[in-house]
Amino acid sequence: MLELLSSGLLSLWLEGAGMRPNPLDAFTLLAGPGIPGFAIDSEPETAASATVRQYLQELAAKGLLKDAQGIWLQSGPVLLASNQGNVPLPAASLTKIATSWASLKTWGPAHQFQTEFSATGPIKDGVVQGDLVIAGGGDPLFVWEEAIAAGNALNQMGIKRVTGNLIIAGNFSMNFESDPVRSGELLKLALDSRTWPREAQLRHSNMPAATPKPQIEIAGAVTAVKKLPDSIPNKQLLLRRKSLPLRDILKEMNVHSNNEISQMLADEVGGGPVVAQLALAAAGVPPREIQLLNGSGLGQENRISPRAACALFVAIQRYLQPYGLTVADLFPVFGRDGGTLDYRHMPQASVVKTGTLSDVSALAGVLPTRDRGPVWFAIINRGEDIEGLRAQQDTFLERLQKEWGAPPAPIAAITSGSPLNSDSTRLGAANRNEILLGG
Repeated sequence: MLELLSSGLLSLWLEGAGMRPNPLDAFTLLAGPGIPGFAIDSEPETAASATVRQYLQELAAKGLLKDAQGIWLQSGPVLLASNQGNVPLPAASLTKIATSWASLKTWGPAHQFQTEFSATGPIKDGVVQGDLVIAGGGDPLFVWEEAIAAGNALNQMGIKRVTGNLIIAGNFSMNFESDPVRSGELLKLALDSRTWPREAQLRHSNMPAATPKPQIEIAGAVTAVKKLPDSIPNKQLLLRRKSLPLRDILKEMNVHSNNEISQMLADEVGGGPVVAQLALAAAGVPPREIQLLNGSGLGQENRISPRAACALFVAIQRYLQPYGLTVADLFPVFGRDGGTLDYRHMPQASVVKTGTLSDVSALAGVLPTRDRGPVWFAIINRGEDIEGLRAQQDTFLERLQKEWGAPPAPIAAITSGSPLNSDSTRLGAANRNEILLGG
């Protein structure tokens, strides 16, 4: 303990929470709120332990085993309470916390995936006399709105028809389809509003009122190749469509717990084992506490300890701080975001990630409090009454906040640094098109 107090680690914890330490007494700083980091192996707090005991007793009254319930609570580097905290448990979509970290570490929060549109023949009177080639760059959120924006850009160049085929190459997926040919067929529909299915019409109706409807007829078929030849005669690059920034893709993934997005990102990183390796390096826990086969959390084989889930949240918080962002920019905030938080009743401004399997209900994140600042927590329940477990988790968090008090004002360190609904973060935004015809 004394080595901790005399080292620079305490200042690092404070700065990671957005706090600037003054030369105060080290013990006062350590006991203060808002210091993120791994928890010191210390005696749990009496009040928190009592609330955890009550929670476990209520679960036991429903026939659930105490040793099957994982709980971890910490305020900065101070352990508040734990039950099976270092035991790896099936964590369901808490796995997406690890995928979020691995994605950030690989690309950074501002990274944008690129999808390129090229023609293999000359363009005369609005007609591409050849094929339209799509080179995918791994955008996991290329959906109807993105395709509509790309089609409108091609129309803006004067392109109305393609005499050849639509060729899909690289890592291209539309509407979360894993089959590139099927993704290409969806893109072909999206580029010509005269063929739109009802879903595309609905998505367009939610875009800004002045958004045009593209009309590009593709005469040929949809084909897919793993890799384009190094040289294609007469090929000219027409358009580069940039994805949403990674931070916004991760926010969408976590708000809706989208398995397809998380798996595509994990695959781009190198797969579940690589995600686990990167997560372990960040969390600083033994290898047994993070065991992943995929990036989505589907399957009982994906296991994370409650302690590791908290450590990953803290690692993400620290990583984002120099960018002016917080965990609230990547994960759902209760009272602000819907998705998996619809019909939940936890304390306002809690930043969380949910997880659900057939017999798993998990919740991890950070609880804002007056007396303890941001309290990092993870709850992994085993039981089949999922709705009941969710309700008890919410009540548990409400009790903790009542014990420590609700903060009188938002805690800046865990408040979103991004504006809501800005043009650059809107699906289908035209300003992410880079027109290259003639370039």
